[in-house]
Amino acid sequence: MNPDVKAVTWLANQELLKQDPDLAKIAEHIRSLDPTGQRFATVLRDTIDQLLNGESTGRYAWKQLFKTEKTHAGTLVEINLQREFKFADGGDVGDEGEHPMDYRILGVDVDCKFSQDFGGWMIPPEAMGYLCLLVWADDYKNCWSAGLFRVREEFLNAGGNRDKKLTLKAEHRKDKVFWLWRDAPLPENVLLHLPQSTRDQILLTGPRQGQRRVIELFRRVQNRRIGRGAVRTAAQQLDYMARLREGKNRARTVLREDGIVIVGPYGKHQAIARQLGAEVPRRGEFVSFRVAEAGPHHGDRPSVELEGRHWVLATPDDPAVTAPRLPKVAGEDEV
Repeated sequence: MNPDVKAVTWLANQELLKQDPDLAKIAEHIRSLDPTGQRFATVLRDTIDQLLNGESTGRYAWKQLFKTEKTHAGTLVEINLQREFKFADGGDVGDEGEHPMDYRILGVDVDCKFSQDFGGWMIPPEAMGYLCLLVWADDYKNCWSAGLFRVREEFLNAGGNRDKKLTLKAEHRKDKVFWLWRDAPLPENVLLHLPQSTRDQILLTGPRQGQRRVIELFRRVQNRRIGRGAVRTAAQQLDYMARLREGKNRARTVLREDGIVIVGPYGKHQAIARQLGAEVPRRGEFVSFRVAEAGPHHGDRPSVELEGRHWVLATPDDPAVTAPRLPKVAGEDEV
């Protein structure tokens, strides 16, 4: 966001907090549940992956979805946020009490609206006067936003669709929405952002190629967070994690011969990545990188001890050697 626009937005946000005690109360509550926005971002990443359904379809891009699937995205975002944050069901509002609000947060009814197009939130007339949680995510831009908006007729565009739903005027996206997070980083959809040539080398066609695809994914995409969605899409099977585990012809075993390790979202693995200065996987993510046994020519590069020897991140000049096994994490929860 432009620094000047960001400053104006911040000032407007502070004014909204003063004017609307319920908005302020709910904003503080949501931020207390998720201070960094990581939980919210993970829900959005998982929801998009759920729609893509890569393990069954091989899809990796929003544009590959059917129109009806895109329409269903808002419902899935609403449901998955409620599951993650355990919001209560909202009450019935409107003249006949026929419109159920999505959430009740600290006794306040809140509707949730998602759009993949920023500003495309469709707000029903029954929500007039109520708070809306406006959510946006763009897989191509790798970012997302979420904010609270008190629905007022004067802030909405005239007209609307046949359901009489209205949209927020562009000029009021800055001064009438309290942005909890604005243009925050969305966990990357790695397959979407790879060069076509690299993607083709990973997404091999033909039957019974799942194991090879997973191996190529972690061979060709190193020191970069890879989400479960990408692994599922490569494996194209329900038990996609089996392709990662140690075992004959499986990814960790095959790639270790080339000096490549695959760390997951587990405390012991994260500590290794952090100590080496590599990308650290978060919940639902994995990172592969090549290591070399530490030698005098590596100087004071960060190192880690595994299997009684010290290892560093390999440089292109380091020859490939068999990598050490990572500590077992059976039964350990993701961090």
